Amino acid sequence: MSTETMDGFLPPIERPNGLMLKLAYYFTRRQFGKVLAPLKVHSARLPSAFGLFYGRINKLDKKLTLLRELVFLIREQVARINICRFCPDIGRWFSIQESMNQAKFDVLEEYGTSALFTDAERAALDYVTELTKNKTVRPDTFGALARHYSEHEICEIVWLLATEHLYNLPKIGLNIHSDMLCDIRAAHQSGA
Repeated sequence: MSTETMDGFLPPIERPNGLMLKLAYYFTRRQFGKVLAPLKVHSARLPSAFGLFYGRINKLDKKLTLLRELVFLIREQVARINICRFCPDIGRWFSIQESMNQAKFDVLEEYGTSALFTDAERAALDYVTELTKNKTVRPDTFGALARHYSEHEICEIVWLLATEHLYNLPKIGLNIHSDMLCDIRAAHQSGA
């Protein structure tokens, strides 16, 4: 992950107005060790209902029947293709919190040939890759997906892809880059 820092298109709001936003800053600082850039740049400029909407997506993700690791792999793959610098950072942070196999995330670009991935995972990643890049899917790609996943699970995969775009585009559109959350976590663990 790139360590370059770039200025966003809008300056961060360091001192929020309103109780809800102040609470959001407090709780994200407590959870992540800092107030996240998307909160300071994007959400701080919108009514609090918008931030609550993002929180609702997170709660809905927890109701999915897909394995959590696959959920995170799909989200990271879509964000990587979209060239969102923030989303893979926070996704990796959460995957570390949940003790997922980080080796898979390290070789995600080689999922098609890596022995770490199952045929089912490859089919899901092929599907989201093709749909993200081309905005269309070939019947054989969908057929491979359907051999491994139920109709319900396929709809969950589409949900993940669609909502990841919702997460990615504000960060891309406002030039919000990585918050280096994994670096912060490593520093806390080493006592720095």
